[in-house]
Amino acid sequence: MLDPHAIAAEAVAVLGDIEDPAILEDVKARYLGKAGSLTELMKQLGKLDAAERPSAGAKINEAKQQVEAALNAQRDKIANRELEKKLSAEALDVTLPGRGLHTGGLHPVSRTLNRITDLFHSIGFDVADGPEIESDHYNFTALNIPANHPARAMHDTFYVGTNDVLRTHTSPMQVRYLESHSLPVKVIVPGRVYRCDSDMTHTPMFHQVEGLWVAENVTFAGLKGVLVDFMRQFFEQEELRARFRPSFFPFTEPSAEMDIGCVSCGGAGCRVCSGTGWLEVLGCGMVHPNVLEPLGIDTEKYIGFAFGLGVERLAMLRYGVNDLRLFFENDLRFLAQFR
Repeated sequence: MLDPHAIAAEAVAVLGDIEDPAILEDVKARYLGKAGSLTELMKQLGKLDAAERPSAGAKINEAKQQVEAALNAQRDKIANRELEKKLSAEALDVTLPGRGLHTGGLHPVSRTLNRITDLFHSIGFDVADGPEIESDHYNFTALNIPANHPARAMHDTFYVGTNDVLRTHTSPMQVRYLESHSLPVKVIVPGRVYRCDSDMTHTPMFHQVEGLWVAENVTFAGLKGVLVDFMRQFFEQEELRARFRPSFFPFTEPSAEMDIGCVSCGGAGCRVCSGTGWLEVLGCGMVHPNVLEPLGIDTEKYIGFAFGLGVERLAMLRYGVNDLRLFFENDLRFLAQFR
């Protein structure tokens, strides 16, 4: 039988010169593996006399312990060397000036929402909120939208169960607010709405602001005055032109679309306004009696107007953004402009 201490001495000498962890494991297998030198000696113990086995086994175990100790020491040495290299490569010069802290900023849609809310609040409008999962009744029926109206189709509306939808507009709060508040009411309702649409100018989720004023002596002229003044304040253009075109919405009568002079070209005609000099910005009208009468409101005494505007639409015009998707892609290069 070979001398185990001689094998151990040889192994210790070999291990001390190794710097590659993979080679280190190969050498371990050569001496301590299933077919290693010391393992083979252990297998030969059965061939020795019974009286010699304890002494021989003890020597082999001592040799194995020496090899394992040398192996662990070399592993630690290699690990420490690698750590020193890493620390050296990643060393920081603490004498260099700091990078400083960058301040964040509100998202452009949030900035626009805040501006809209502040302007309407300044002329006496309250601010309300409502559920985003809305019943079919409040989203359609209570707003005089007939059962066969295209807006109820699944290709336009996200249904949640049989009778609930992700609200397609903030208009349901017209009815909800009138149910819970005494007249007169003067309120705007900002919030998220959802429709099955996605392209450069539409997203499945976007923001609207609904406006409602119900009181005695409310007129269409008053509606026009409020909206024209709002647009001039919002875009900070005192001479901003505006016009109202006849339109149709089931919950208002008469109804109108509001256009403003293009804020990009001043009405001369450009790509933003498709050469017309006008931009469509919102829909509005006088609240339909079919919305008010089921709530027990005397439509001979009280009349109201309502309007709905798209927040992203106004944000795009105010900040010169040509693709709606930029608002939701979270590209920091884009968002950093609004700090």
